[in-house]
Amino acid sequence: MSDIERASQEAVEAARQSEQFAVILAAVMAAQQTQQPPAAPAPVVQASGGAAKWIGIGIGGSVFLVAFALSAVAVAISAVALTICVLVLRSVWQDVQRGR
Repeated sequence: MSDIERASQEAVEAARQSEQFAVILAAVMAAQQTQQPPAAPAPVVQASGGAAKWIGIGIGGSVFLVAFALSAVAVAISAVALTICVLVLRSVWQDVQRGR
């Protein structure tokens, strides 16, 4: 028997085995489907709000950013006021030390 004949016989045998495998796989899958209860339908998600939701998020974000900016300005003003107070007190302390 030549190599070509042997290869063709092996190819035919592989095709038969793959057909048998497909039949067995289909039978197993059919048996599994009959044993499993039907799956519950997926819940329907409804879109709510649409554009109004995004407008609300934009307004809320803007209010938050404005509040954050105002608090940063308040911290900066407090830092400047504290610095001026410390400089004035230092100057007064130096005058008191020289006056002794």
